[in-house]
Amino acid sequence: MKGIVFTEFLDLVEDKFGLEVVDKIITQSNLDSGGIYTSVGTYKFSEMLQLLQHLSAHTNISIDDLLLVYAEHFFSVIETSYPGLLATYKDPIDMLSSIENHIHVEVRKIYPDAELPTFEIVEKTENSLVMIYKSSRAMHHFGLGLMNKTFEHFNSKASIVLEKLNDDGTEVKFLINKN
Repeated sequence: MKGIVFTEFLDLVEDKFGLEVVDKIITQSNLDSGGIYTSVGTYKFSEMLQLLQHLSAHTNISIDDLLLVYAEHFFSVIETSYPGLLATYKDPIDMLSSIENHIHVEVRKIYPDAELPTFEIVEKTENSLVMIYKSSRAMHHFGLGLMNKTFEHFNSKASIVLEKLNDDGTEVKFLINKN
């Protein structure tokens, strides 16, 4: 997992809960990195999972809810760092439907060894999108948060239903309807 995901996560934790909580979740975790991350480094997903689990235990906030909040924060990083990418699109449905064939292609140019989820478009209309998310990391709520912020970015609203296709959440169907 790319280091920017870790550095931004720890920045968010510090902003929302304080530096003491950052220190606590790092100390409680068994991290090969020692909790020292650079934005361009690559780290094991198990480290992120440990940090999320300890933060969830400390705050009594579910991991899914933490991932939603984190995704909203991360979208602001995308807006600031890659405004040209977002400016390519005029509509949230078009942007979301191009994750696999455009956005992830651009991400791989910056981070060639990034392990990204896949998004298969099942159906697309002007105001709706059905897509299948696949990832061994089961971070579908991170994806949901990014989708929510995508609609907000375009001053639009949508109903997004998440339907797990398997128990572990490694395959999820997103049913998106623009309001």
